Amino acid sequence: MSARLEIVAKPGARVAGISRRAGDVVVAVRERAVDGKANDAIVQAVAGWLDVAPGRVHILHGGRGRRKLVEIQGIDDDAIRARVEALPASGP
Repeated sequence: MSARLEIVAKPGARVAGISRRAGDVVVAVRERAVDGKANDAIVQAVAGWLDVAPGRVHILHGGRGRRKLVEIQGIDDDAIRARVEALPASGP
């Protein structure tokens, strides 16, 4: 069982967190996009948010861009959808 989720990365953010903005899931991390540190932080943040081990979260596409496709093992699409709907909305 696995699910995929499109996210928008926000590296170098003042405040880390996960929110919804205009239909996108935004993952803000404090780490800068240098030497893969932001991607590592994104994997940790998504894993923590979904209560799965970080080893079950993989960035499939967009490793060098802001828009990323993430695969999460051990969770299904319905559970992801429920978590996304529960996220706070932010920004315009």
